[in-house]
Amino acid sequence: MSLSFLPHEVNAALGHLNINFLTELRIRRGQPVIVGYKGDYYFLTDLGVSKESKDAIVCNEISQIINDATGGNFFRYSEQMRSGFITCGHGVRIGLAGEYITQGDEIKTITSLTSLNIRLPHDVKGCAENICKALLAKEVKSVLLFSKPGLGKTTKLRDIARHLSDNLCLNTLIFDERNEIAAMDENGIGFYVGCRADVISSGNKLNAFAGAIRAMKPDVIITDELYGESDMRAVKYAVDCGISVIASSHITNYEMLKLTPFEYFVELKSIFGQPVIYDKNFVAYSGGGTDNVDRSIFVG
Repeated sequence: MSLSFLPHEVNAALGHLNINFLTELRIRRGQPVIVGYKGDYYFLTDLGVSKESKDAIVCNEISQIINDATGGNFFRYSEQMRSGFITCGHGVRIGLAGEYITQGDEIKTITSLTSLNIRLPHDVKGCAENICKALLAKEVKSVLLFSKPGLGKTTKLRDIARHLSDNLCLNTLIFDERNEIAAMDENGIGFYVGCRADVISSGNKLNAFAGAIRAMKPDVIITDELYGESDMRAVKYAVDCGISVIASSHITNYEMLKLTPFEYFVELKSIFGQPVIYDKNFVAYSGGGTDNVDRSIFVG
């Protein structure tokens, strides 16, 4: 994972930290840089982190960071910007704050950037073992992982993909709309997602699912961040075709989730805590198993 697009002084300071515990950087124009580190927020200093702001590094130029992150081709990411962020190499997601230019209900572009929220992906093998033991031990079912942002949904989807591909020997199609699950760089090198996994990216989920089902004949589809009617229609189409879907969502309203075509739901309430599994009617599911993740590694 490269952070070479960051200012030199920021990268030099990060060299004093353990990257496994670093989950995000919040860079605001003219304000101290703040990092998410070991489950808490700190100010970034030349020598590492501090709870005091007096020695914190301050960034005054936001546009240059984005210019370097996009290789000088900011407009190439215009489709992603409609969701308020861009994803650069190896799944690093950069949330953007500034002047949102809208047309109707859609964001067209973002100008006059004032803040960045840089979220760093982590690959934690075994972090979804409890989910796999409870729901995916011998066969695949349609499962939705849900929680507020930042609790490891994408990290767990990646681990589930490896289980389905390598342990259950299923053709696993990953629709990686924002290049975060496989997190490939410009050379096609990213996180390992299984030897039977096929990865497609970009495009509308509904159209992509329909085309990929015909072309790739998957046994299961994995995708991230469902939202809106079109995404739910894509899931229903796949399920109607006899293909299970495992996905994630930020929707946390149980009544809304009951209307979706999933057999089971997994609620993530904290990064290290045990997930809560529900059936279609949101009755707690008693099946299980415990995870086998190294707790010294932070799940981002």
